[in-house]
Parts: sequence; C-alpha cells; structure tokens
Amino acid sequence: MAKNKKNKIYKIIYNVLIIFFTLVFIGCSIYLISYFYASKKSENKVEDLRKLMSNDKTTEVKVASTEEAQDDEMNYVVVNGQKVQRKFERVYRRNNDFVGWLKIEGTVIDYPVMQTPDNEEFYIDKDFDKKHSSAGTLFIDAYSNLEEHNDNVIVYGHNMKTGKMFHELLEYENEDFYKKHKYIQFNTIFEDATYEVIAAFRTKIYPKDYDGFKYYKFYVANTELEFDNYVNCCKSLTSYPIEPNAKYGDDLITLSTCAYHDDNGRFVVVAKKLTDEAEIQNDESSENESDDNSNKDKTISKTK
Repeated sequence: MAKNKKNKIYKIIYNVLIIFFTLVFIGCSIYLISYFYASKKSENKVEDLRKLMSNDKTTEVKVASTEEAQDDEMNYVVVNGQKVQRKFERVYRRNNDFVGWLKIEGTVIDYPVMQTPDNEEFYIDKDFDKKHSSAGTLFIDAYSNLEEHNDNVIVYGHNMKTGKMFHELLEYENEDFYKKHKYIQFNTIFEDATYEVIAAFRTKIYPKDYDGFKYYKFYVANTELEFDNYVNCCKSLTSYPIEPNAKYGDDLITLSTCAYHDDNGRFVVVAKKLTDEAEIQNDESSENESDDNSNKDKTISKTK
C-alpha cells in the first residue's frame, strides 16, 4: 500500500513537471515567433519607406527665378512649416518625428531615425507608424540639435537577436570589420553627411552618483579640453588603434546599443563628420594603394 502510494505521488509530480515544461516550451515558442514576426514586420515597413524616398527623387519641380532659389527649390520643400530635403518629403509627411536616415554600407544598418524631445524613448518600442514593436526604431536623444549642429548627436537602437537594427555595431570589436566599414552615412532632413569612425568600445550605463566617463552625457563641449577629454576616453576604451582622430569644432555622432557583458552594458561607435568628400576619396586611395603594395609583397614572396 505504502509503495503504491509513493508511486502515485511520483506519477503526479512527473505529470505536473511534464505539463509545466510543456507550457514553458509553448510560451518560449510563442515569444520567439512573435519576436521574429515583429522584426520582420518592422523591416517590411522600412522597405516601404525606402520606396517612398525613391519616389521623392523623381518629383517634378518648378524652375525658380535665380540660381540660388532654383537650387533651394529643387532640393528642399516646406512641410508643415519645416524645411525638409525633397528626397525625404513623403517620409516626413508620413511622420513628422522623422529627422533622418542612417546607413552603414555593407551592413543591414539602413534605417530611419526619429526624435521626440518631449518623450525621448518613445520609439524604443514603437515602429515608424507609432505602433508597438519590439524592434523599435532608431532615435536620437532629446538634447541633440541636428539643425544647429551639436558637438555630438547620440543615436540609440536595439541589439536585435534577429541581427537587425543595431546588432551589427558589435562587429566593430573586430578590427577587420572596422577597416571595411569606416564610414557612416547620416542624411538628415537638413543635409547629407558622411562620418568616419574614430572609436568603438564596450561600456555601461552607470549609477547617477558615478563621476567617471559617461558617453551618454556628452552633447556640447563648453571648452576644447572637454571635447578632447570625450574623444580621448572613447579612443582609450577601443581595443585596437584607430588612426583618425577628432579635433575641437568637429561634429560627432555616437551610435549606442545594448551589450550583455555587464548589467546595463552598452556597445558604442563614435564617428566624426567629414567636411569634404575629398577626405573620403583620399582615404580610399590610400587603402587601395596599401592593398596593392600588400599584394605585390605577397607576389614577391611567392617567387622567392
């Protein structure tokens, strides 16, 4: 009797555990399916926005009376009182929180960027159309002023397990990846701009009473020393040498996403704005020349 009773208890516990783990499995499966579905849905919306931009490029314009006015009319349009690059007209009309488009060539990072000064993190769990989304939308902090050019603009985005949004930023820990992806294109409603990466590092969000380096608190440098200190801290945290530097007066962009090396861990990429397209061409020419020399060295070594 006692043995049968014990077996009965074991059987009940076994069945309860089976039910529990089955429910956990189903719950996890539903979560993963919804997570990947939300990411896919978000990507589809972004693709629709790219098509809108493509259509904007073909918009017909009136010929203005002067060359300067003509250039302005051809490239810009006023939407709800805001002067906007014409190529972004349809995207901006769809959502006036839109401030620009960020792209890193050769990666999946190719997304709209939003700003809501009164509620900075509004798009942390919203898609472009303000509907709930676990993927969220890239957004800049409330203190950044794209029109008046802050010393630093901070752009936040999720590190999605699907590999989307800012997930690939963590690849900048690899020096070879950096060498192939040195430039960030950030075209705003005001202007197009190319930035060159100067630092990439792991860090974290610190307690309020921490008085050390907080990358997320730097927007405007009151002095040259303050600017240099920010840049030097960023470069000192980078795990490999990056030759390009930034000087006081340069515009910076800081890309931030979650990393899981620590509680509140973050991975950050910092880049400086290039003021002349020739800077990019010169740098690319130097890289090509370096590659050519490297290939020549390999050929010579093989023939010896």
